[in-house]
Amino acid sequence: MQRRTLLKLGAASAAVLVLAGGGAALLRPGLAGGALSSAGRDVFAAVGRGVLDTTLPAEAGPREIALQGLLNRVDILVQSLPPHAQGELSQLLALLASVPGRLALARLTRPWPEASVAEIQQALQEMRLSSLALRQQAYAALHDITAGAYFAAPSSWAMLGYPGPSNL
Repeated sequence: MQRRTLLKLGAASAAVLVLAGGGAALLRPGLAGGALSSAGRDVFAAVGRGVLDTTLPAEAGPREIALQGLLNRVDILVQSLPPHAQGELSQLLALLASVPGRLALARLTRPWPEASVAEIQQALQEMRLSSLALRQQAYAALHDITAGAYFAAPSSWAMLGYPGPSNL
């Protein structure tokens, strides 16, 4: 394949991704009213299952409670972000919630709520190790927000061996 053909293909692919992602952001934003939309909650709940797999409770009921707590803390985190960062996160979540965006960025074939923990972990690992900076940055944002929001809860501190703040 000639270099010019490859560049045209890359430009066309980028344009399709931008149009699909922009359209998805208008239809299903990642944030609504300064909090996660249902699409954003689906993405973060799945990422939470993937990133926090063995740190979450093993039983289904307590696991779901822990994930709901995570989503509530992500909402609190989102509200503390400046408007431009909220906008960027909303676009990222909208893109990941759309089929074209999920396929392009995460290479995840099944919808986030239906994907297995192993599939989510594989998708995240591929994003982390990608040669594309955009995929690496998306991974870093998802990972850092998820881990930060989860481990901010005092209920997770014992698992880390952290006794909590000292009373000076």
